[in-house]
Amino acid sequence: MSLFYQQNINQFTRLGIWHITETEDFFLREVQLGREITHPHKRLQHLAGRFLLPALFPDFPESSIRIADTRKPYLPDEAYHFSISHCGDFAAAIVSSRSRVGIDIEIITPRVVKIKHKFLHPEELAALGATALPAIPLLTLLWSMKEAMFKWWGSGEVDFSEHLRILTIPDQPTGSVPVALIRGTTTIPLVMHYELREEMSLAWCMSA
Repeated sequence: MSLFYQQNINQFTRLGIWHITETEDFFLREVQLGREITHPHKRLQHLAGRFLLPALFPDFPESSIRIADTRKPYLPDEAYHFSISHCGDFAAAIVSSRSRVGIDIEIITPRVVKIKHKFLHPEELAALGATALPAIPLLTLLWSMKEAMFKWWGSGEVDFSEHLRILTIPDQPTGSVPVALIRGTTTIPLVMHYELREEMSLAWCMSA
């Protein structure tokens, strides 16, 4: 088993990445399969993500998780806010007892180039040339940021290009940038934290 990465963001919030090398039986000894999943590897990813929650906070009531109509998992009493993501052989989770959170992890892939116009606003596309980061890792990271914002929002009905905005394009492999959820006259500013690794991108945000 392998806790690939852990960060204690503050006394209320923790983040972790699990490198999945185990079989289903390992995870099923500790957590439940929250829904029917037929694909074996997706089922393994799902279990690893749920396993991470009590690994970060031992008193996390994993068996109490419910799924909203928007497909966002939640705890009815909101004792913890949490977000889960997975890709390849990795699962990531962020848990907080105080703040709404969102996280996304992605394997770096050139496929993101074909869809960049679907999730990036014209202003974001125009700003891509101002960074020295390689194009494919950068685009993967920007997709991760939008996904993390979407999970933070949790209520669906948003357009990734129009409503989820990255206000400053990253120019370093690790750091944070201002982002915002913009819908009509409502603007909710957030800070997006991120890390580009050789094989993956990680992005997460939380309410102030």
